[in-house]
Amino acid sequence: MITQTFRRTILASVATAALAMGAPAFADDHSGDGAQAAPTLSAPKIEYTRWQLDNGLTVIALPDNTTANVTTSLWYKVGSKHDPEGRSGFSHLFEHILSRKTVNMPYNMINKLTEDVGGQRNASNWIDRTNYFETVPAQYLETMLWTHRERMAFPVVDAEVFENERNVVKEELRTRVLAPPYGQLQRIVIPENAYDVLPMRRPGIGSIEDLDSATLDDARAFHQAYYGPDTATLIVAGNFEMEKLRGLVDQYFADIEPRDNPISLEIEGEEPVRTEPRAIAATAPNVPLPVVGGVWKAPSVSSEDAAAIEVLSAIMARGQSSRLHTALVRTGKAVQAAHFDTMTMDGGFIANFAVLSPAANSEEANAILNAELERIRTEPVTDAELTEAKNEIFSSALSQRQTVRGRAFELGEALVSTGNPDAADARLARIASVTAEDVQRAAAKWLDPNAKVSMTYTAGEDDPATYANPVPRPSYGTVPPATGEPLELLPEGERMAPPAPIDAPEVVRSDFVTSTLANGIPLVTTQTSDVPIATITIVFPGGDASDPADKAGLAGFVAGLADQGTATRSAPEIAATLESLGASLNISSSPDGTFASLTAPTVNLNKAGEVLVDIIQNASYPTEELERERKRAMDGIDATLKDPSSLAGLVATRVMYGDAPYGRVATVSSIPNITREDLLATRAAYWHPQTAKIVVSGGIAADEAATLAGGLFGEWEASSAPPAMVANPAGSGTAPRTLVIDMPNAGQAAVIAGVRGISRSDEDFYPVWLANTVLGSGSNGRLFEEVRTKRALAYGAYSQMPQLADAAVWRAIAQTDHATADDVAAVFFEEFEKLSAQPASEDAIEKRRAVPGRSDRSQSGDKRRVQRPGGERHVARA
Repeated sequence: MITQTFRRTILASVATAALAMGAPAFADDHSGDGAQAAPTLSAPKIEYTRWQLDNGLTVIALPDNTTANVTTSLWYKVGSKHDPEGRSGFSHLFEHILSRKTVNMPYNMINKLTEDVGGQRNASNWIDRTNYFETVPAQYLETMLWTHRERMAFPVVDAEVFENERNVVKEELRTRVLAPPYGQLQRIVIPENAYDVLPMRRPGIGSIEDLDSATLDDARAFHQAYYGPDTATLIVAGNFEMEKLRGLVDQYFADIEPRDNPISLEIEGEEPVRTEPRAIAATAPNVPLPVVGGVWKAPSVSSEDAAAIEVLSAIMARGQSSRLHTALVRTGKAVQAAHFDTMTMDGGFIANFAVLSPAANSEEANAILNAELERIRTEPVTDAELTEAKNEIFSSALSQRQTVRGRAFELGEALVSTGNPDAADARLARIASVTAEDVQRAAAKWLDPNAKVSMTYTAGEDDPATYANPVPRPSYGTVPPATGEPLELLPEGERMAPPAPIDAPEVVRSDFVTSTLANGIPLVTTQTSDVPIATITIVFPGGDASDPADKAGLAGFVAGLADQGTATRSAPEIAATLESLGASLNISSSPDGTFASLTAPTVNLNKAGEVLVDIIQNASYPTEELERERKRAMDGIDATLKDPSSLAGLVATRVMYGDAPYGRVATVSSIPNITREDLLATRAAYWHPQTAKIVVSGGIAADEAATLAGGLFGEWEASSAPPAMVANPAGSGTAPRTLVIDMPNAGQAAVIAGVRGISRSDEDFYPVWLANTVLGSGSNGRLFEEVRTKRALAYGAYSQMPQLADAAVWRAIAQTDHATADDVAAVFFEEFEKLSAQPASEDAIEKRRAVPGRSDRSQSGDKRRVQRPGGERHVARA
């Protein structure tokens, strides 16, 4: 549905963590039964073992024999705040560089060592840290530790690596900052005005100018200054024996020398208190809807006010019953409202803003924002609001802690931002103790109107002068020159081979239990963890393909508006009840069906499930909610039309399926045709107990889950038969063609090429799926290798083979500079041809059988059948 596309566009562009977009609901009337009755949640502590080697390397271990995998992650206490003067983006550049080549690993060998065995790898960079992480089958633990040793002790920082990765980072900057409509707001405008003296004022990804002016010697100097075992923490989480791990850590890391000439990791300067308000009016191309808001300075993450600020942000803008959503979105003034905080080791900021509706008055919206700020500064929040905010935060923590990988990352972030991994648990303890008085005190102190930078962000020329901070930017630190000679990749015959895998460890896991409810609904239950949070998912066939041609988007509206009222609950009551229980509900449509997924702490799962049942069976689609969502969807089309990636995706669907049911895309012509009666009729017809299937998973025993599901859904009956499913939703295919969408002001071009694929039930599905892993699944695919690794034309290039009931479209996707769009398209066509002309080796096919998500049937795919891409092909460029 077009509304979902619009939401994804905004979420990807503007401070994602701050913008929990959902259906409108009243915020300040938290008087429903759920809001009053919900207890404050808690979370189990994270258990771990910690030790330190003589060279300064800290090691944290989290064993878990319920998983078949192991995650290794190396965290350096080096972040964008350490970027030298004139070299913004250097720590981010090294996120790329240290993932590439060592004396024993050729370029991108790390990708093959992980993805070829069914694993995943990546790296990330933030203000306080850079991390490198992999998740692989547990028998490859030693292999991964060897790769981390290589990257720590023997990295090759040469001209090939430096030039390639610099070009890739510039494409990433264009992809994530310049191309999205609100990318510059998030990455450039807000930091520039949130800080005056601290180095976080610069964009963490850097600038084209700083990247272009950097030299290889600058890169080597930065590496020697900051990277070594004495600035690193190794975290290992998963299925392993502790004593075996200790031995491997000693074997691979104990002899690595710390930095020769260590530089302090502390940064100089302290943010002065801002005592006079000021305003900026930023402009940038392709901004579809105007933004109004403000920015304030915030304390460090270790501050005594940090917990109260986090709770404050949740009350203001987290969930569907937040204050700003009520005041701005529900009233139609904005399509989205945000209030969020970013607190790091040395300081941070608070920001809020509204993305306005086209007809909204910016002065009026800004006045509403200011009124809500004044209210939270001068009046205590209600007990219900306080409980709801805490439960939302605790529920989020429970969700992350369901997996040992999630627990490892939570510990890592706590360690690098505070110096103490126990800060993860201490944070939750402090949040639990926050009072209404604490929230008001923190708001009065940190949201002082005299400390605010008011901002607007509208369409116009890209002019940095419109948002420049008048405080002169100070000069930041430098690093000593590089010493010695750079390392080189050894000749092939002299390289050390990575260690071989060991025997896979025993895994203690619960079985999938299948049963049938009293009314015939199939049920699957499984306990996936001991963390007390679980998910109920109910699936219905039908989906977007069932939409009438002139009402494309109908199934999406049925899903997206279902929680906006029932016969006995209003939208505000639904939102307040679920959020007070720490529950989250997502209902969405796909081409073949609709998925309703409810996640809640197990102590509240039954109460939250009662709301889900009411929504599934009795969603009433109030007229005012439909009209509000219709307007937001229509407004959102403007945003989609100005984002090259979103627009290319929508157009590609229409081009590749034509008038067939899979090609129906919500438009300004179809959305006005959807009526309340359509919504009610579609829900009644397609959300049917005779076609429903239910899955319950998480921290709940299978028998308890079955009892709960039976109590909630076992008596559900329908008076009519379900409708027949749409026949031949993919149609007969369309002729090959090339479309070029001219977007001269876009920051980048999006390129999509597609060929006619096959259905999920086709006998060739698994061979073709294996072929997709060869072509473009992950950073070890041919597309990534050709487009990014060899040519540095894009930040990434991938292919997708969806699982659909009828023929899917096999797509290749990338974003690139306008001037190189043709080059990327040419590579796509070449690689589709090579898939049949140059078969993958037997070894490559065999390794890719382990890629996650593949069923045992993939073992039967033979080399000949894997090579068949088949069908016509299309290309769309925006």
